[in-house]
Amino acid sequence: MATNRTFTMIKPDAVANGHIGAILDQITKAGFKIIALKYTSLSTQKAGEFYAVHSERGFFNDLVGFMTSGPIVAAILEKDNAVADFRKLIGATDPAKAEEGTIRQRFAKSIEANAVHGSDSDENAEIEGNFFFSAFERF
Repeated sequence: MATNRTFTMIKPDAVANGHIGAILDQITKAGFKIIALKYTSLSTQKAGEFYAVHSERGFFNDLVGFMTSGPIVAAILEKDNAVADFRKLIGATDPAKAEEGTIRQRFAKSIEANAVHGSDSDENAEIEGNFFFSAFERF
């Protein structure tokens, strides 16, 4: 059963390029309510923990390096059918293949520097949200 919460991160490339406001604006205009928001950075250890599912893959070290290269914005979003609707809003991982008007089509530069993360399942949305936010940081 679909839940009404998902997790996102605005990645270091989009933060460095000044896209935080535009991305958050697109998210809220799509009907998502922001229930937790944090401007922070990831240590190598924390990035490794967050992306542990990819630890055996060849791109893992590059991914951790990229995610620790600058600040990020983490958020928990709320909306009916949140995970699926947000995945549609952000578009394909490869911005060249993303639909017109999606966040990645508008703000990403490459598959690696793809502007945002979006949870791929209800279970991962809960795990990822809990990774970044305590109960006291949610509204």
